[in-house]
Amino acid sequence: MTTASTWLVARVVGVHEATPHGRILELRVDGWPGNLAGQHVDVRLTAEDGYQAVRSYSLASSGDADILELAVDEVPDGEVSPYLVEDVRAGDELEVRGPIGAYFVWTPDRPEPVQLIAGGSGIVPLLSMARVHAGSASTAPMRMLYSVRSPDDAFYADELDGLVGGSFALDWAYTRTAPPGSARPAGRVDAATILASTIPPSENPAVYVCGPTGFVEAVADLLVAAGHSPDRIRTERFGGA
Repeated sequence: MTTASTWLVARVVGVHEATPHGRILELRVDGWPGNLAGQHVDVRLTAEDGYQAVRSYSLASSGDADILELAVDEVPDGEVSPYLVEDVRAGDELEVRGPIGAYFVWTPDRPEPVQLIAGGSGIVPLLSMARVHAGSASTAPMRMLYSVRSPDDAFYADELDGLVGGSFALDWAYTRTAPPGSARPAGRVDAATILASTIPPSENPAVYVCGPTGFVEAVADLLVAAGHSPDRIRTERFGGA
């Protein structure tokens, strides 16, 4: 019986360039038990000398399919991400363990408004939620704020733009270079951004924030200062390489 603590062989079946420093990987995992939107896996690499490195990566995929989708942003001088972004090829094998995490998940039976806030590759679990929202009969309002350095640094930009409409809204926050015509000048997410580009606290949304540790902590503080209840804010942060 497969459990979340079991290491499974993952064969790389797809490699797609996503940004100048990021890739989307598709992994076929026989025996995968399925996962909810927002969960993640541990990925283990083993060197020829037996040295092993393990890092956690969120899943853009969900459901029962045995093809897992990860998006990896390269961390300079990292142990795992440079290999996954620069070297891994279709046919290579990795090991994965999961699904992991029951706290940072969303299911379409929840009726309340949902606010998603992503920084960089923190978009991955939130995209999974947006995909499930689009593919279900959910009428819950869902809004996403995606903060990236520039348009070229955005993962899944075209797919996200294609989801806009009906009960899904998308806001962009560019921190270094904003595209021509952008209503918001380049800069970090601040109190004004939260006020203009998120569901107000009066609507009591469930809020999910994912990204680098500094980004997540700053955004969580801004949300609380804006009036959101801390127990309505769920965070997922990363810093591994």
